[in-house]
Amino acid sequence: MPISPNQGSASGGTTVTITGVNLSGATAVHFGSRTATITANTPTSITVIAPAGCGVADVNVTTAGGTSNSLSFFYISPPIAVSLGPGTGPTAGGNTVTIDGYGLSTATAVSFGSNTATPTVVSDSRLSVVAPAGSSSGSVAVTVTTAGGTTAPLTYAYVDAPTLVSLTPPSGSTSGGTSVTVNGTGLASTTAVTFGGVTASFAVLNGTTLVAVTPSGSAGSVDVVVTTGGGSATLGDGFTYVSGPGI
Repeated sequence: MPISPNQGSASGGTTVTITGVNLSGATAVHFGSRTATITANTPTSITVIAPAGCGVADVNVTTAGGTSNSLSFFYISPPIAVSLGPGTGPTAGGNTVTIDGYGLSTATAVSFGSNTATPTVVSDSRLSVVAPAGSSSGSVAVTVTTAGGTTAPLTYAYVDAPTLVSLTPPSGSTSGGTSVTVNGTGLASTTAVTFGGVTASFAVLNGTTLVAVTPSGSAGSVDVVVTTGGGSATLGDGFTYVSGPGI
């Protein structure tokens, strides 16, 4: 007499189908000491709504002919999501997000707002998931669904991809130290600025402006790359290093 699924939320509510023989006219289905709600019954199957419970429950069926043998049903505690990282990502999606918590081993779906992704379970306390695309920039609720239920929401922010428009000044000394104003869009969540692949110190002024201090470099033009929570933007040959005079 198989039972499917053989596990569900400790809070009850799981739809369970029991198959076997001589099951018509069932008067009760017990999960341990508790009685399930019967929603369908044929001679070979019974569909019920599992009651709340904990641990492992013996499930049996009672008909006019007696009580069946027992099968095991495993109650799973509701999952808890504690944190996720990174907490931001591009509106286009595609970045990997790690979620830590408890009771995550049976996770089947992670919802980012109205969009859903299938996670990879790392352990009972961790899973990873590729974020789906967002409908627009802004914060959405993230929940994890497991056999034990759905977590309380965490917050994830979609960020539009940045663009770079101009640098002022566009050139400076090979010894570095030039203060450069970078203009563009989507710069508020900037995490890195590089000149020719070399990391520069920077300060974000607002969503359209940041100031970076050039590192030292070799004479010539280099790409300037700004990385944000929404991705990266490149200004090809955007800054030119100029050698100082010599006598």
